[in-house]
Amino acid sequence: MAAPDVIYKDDHLIVLDKPPGLLSVPGIGPLKQDCLAKRVEARFAGARIVHRLDRETSGVIVMALDAESHRALSRQFEQRLVDKCYIAVVAGVVEADDGEIDLPLRKDLDPPRPGPRHIVDHVHGRPALTRYRVLRRDSDRTRVELRPQTGRSHQLRVHLDAVGHPILGDDLYAPPDVVAMADRLLLHAQAMSITHPRTGERLDFESPCTF
Repeated sequence: MAAPDVIYKDDHLIVLDKPPGLLSVPGIGPLKQDCLAKRVEARFAGARIVHRLDRETSGVIVMALDAESHRALSRQFEQRLVDKCYIAVVAGVVEADDGEIDLPLRKDLDPPRPGPRHIVDHVHGRPALTRYRVLRRDSDRTRVELRPQTGRSHQLRVHLDAVGHPILGDDLYAPPDVVAMADRLLLHAQAMSITHPRTGERLDFESPCTF
């Protein structure tokens, strides 16, 4: 059980390149106990999760190595002081070169298929904002850069599906023909900027996108 590749490490935090298909934290049931948090803690004692990436999402993820750093990093995420940049490939041709998706989200209490899902709800949903920029257009798909301004569960996946451009390979939100267009969810956490929890230095981390 190997830990994911390490991008950066010091005495207070560790930044990793999470592969697709690996849970960030344990799930429900014996078959979902293998996860990034357990793999990293087995190699680096005291490592604890600060935020999560979906199982099929790859890329940059940060963990704290002590309680004080965990509190400081968690506050940064809660106060939206962390800059995050994702790459995705979505179905169809996105017309605008850039824009915002501003749609409130909540958990779907009656999902049409197995798995935890979230939906747009203008009455009971929590505010969620995603900024996007088109990187390349092809005949049946578009490569986009995504910068979430909030951190709701499945935010990028739900937002893109809601505007008619589900992410390729998304087996929770995309229709079957779009799921079949890729052998994995084409969503990658490419870059993240945080403030070091002890020194106050601004740190930038990157994981090259492989799709």
